[in-house]
Amino acid sequence: MKRFANHFIGLAATILLFTCFAAAQQVQSLEGRWDAVVTINDAAIPFRLDIAGKGSQVTGTLFNGEQKQTTTSAKWQGGTLTLEFGHYLTKIVVTPKDGGLVGKVQLRNDKDAAGNPLTAKRYVAATAAAANVPKIDGQWIIPYESKKGEKAWRFIVEQKGAEVAASILRIDGDTGALTGTWQNGKFVLSHFDGSRPLRLEVTPAADGSLELLQAGGGPRQGRLTAYRAEVARAKGLPEPANFTTHTTVRDPKEVFKFSFPDVNGKLVSNTDERFKNKVIVAVVTGTWCPNCHDEAQYLVQLDKKYRDKGLAIVALDFEEPEQQDELDRAKAFIKKYGVEYPYLIAGAPAEMWEKVPQGVNLNTWPATFFIGRDGLVKKIHAGFAAPASGVYHQQLKEEFTATIERLLSEEVASNVEASTRGGQR
Repeated sequence: MKRFANHFIGLAATILLFTCFAAAQQVQSLEGRWDAVVTINDAAIPFRLDIAGKGSQVTGTLFNGEQKQTTTSAKWQGGTLTLEFGHYLTKIVVTPKDGGLVGKVQLRNDKDAAGNPLTAKRYVAATAAAANVPKIDGQWIIPYESKKGEKAWRFIVEQKGAEVAASILRIDGDTGALTGTWQNGKFVLSHFDGSRPLRLEVTPAADGSLELLQAGGGPRQGRLTAYRAEVARAKGLPEPANFTTHTTVRDPKEVFKFSFPDVNGKLVSNTDERFKNKVIVAVVTGTWCPNCHDEAQYLVQLDKKYRDKGLAIVALDFEEPEQQDELDRAKAFIKKYGVEYPYLIAGAPAEMWEKVPQGVNLNTWPATFFIGRDGLVKKIHAGFAAPASGVYHQQLKEEFTATIERLLSEEVASNVEASTRGGQR
């Protein structure tokens, strides 16, 4: 009996080892680049997915142009690979089938556990011909009246033959890098980096304008028309909103106050010693907001560059009510981007106007307040134009650094009474 039991245990161990080896081989077989397609709201959205590593060391990577978004965790279980992007609350679940992949993408706001269907095949380099491809590179204006008071958006295009990289830039920020090629009389572009899934079809019109068809995830769906910037001006079409004048302050002589707990529950206030005589960059943000992800990566760079020179960055984070207790996404966000400045949980998005009462027309995510050593707001920048915005991203970086360096060079105003620096709960 004992010999039989030992034989049975040995057989079970062999089967287990074989199963683990087979699973590892399956993971290994998924390594490489994939041309994936997720279908959201009946729109097929192509995106690039890279899988690297073996066994338990698997990593998935999505792309926003040249910027990478990698998994916060991944696991192989029962023939299925799960890729977690915890900083977005996005999950990709795939199973190998017939040399390709089938599965689903689950986004943070998906109410259906079934997710959005995904298929993928091995990457093959595009061979799109450049002959007879219209030239659309440059700056375009999209007339559009938004609830935020905008009258127009920008459409920014870079083109190399049949290949195009573009972005729609709004007051909040951009769509991410929409990339694609010329196909059957139109440019078919798409974006998915863990958020902002979007398919954009761009069709040149006979009058020189562009017809844009948006489809996929998010609230921005339907048709738009884009005009060359010079044509839009000649037509008298309105200009896009100004990032530096869109939001203003209620009273420029009022100290900017905050007092909120960080992700560990510790109360942090503008009256704390760490902020005394510092230049402060306070950002109204939320980890549900893709443009806030873009800004956080840049703010981390600014923090490292200017922290020892007198700059203090602080995030006033507004999370959805269901995220308030565990703060899983916020904690993953902080870890993923290496955020070392205080990340304060200020409330839910609907509470933003109550918690930041000094902002007038404060309706963008993010919104960045530049505060002098005297505690007064010197400038507010609405939204964040990321690298996909091209020249507008470069302008933003120059503006941010110039503003910070100017404020760092200023002395503390002697006429600001200490009593005005009181905190606010």
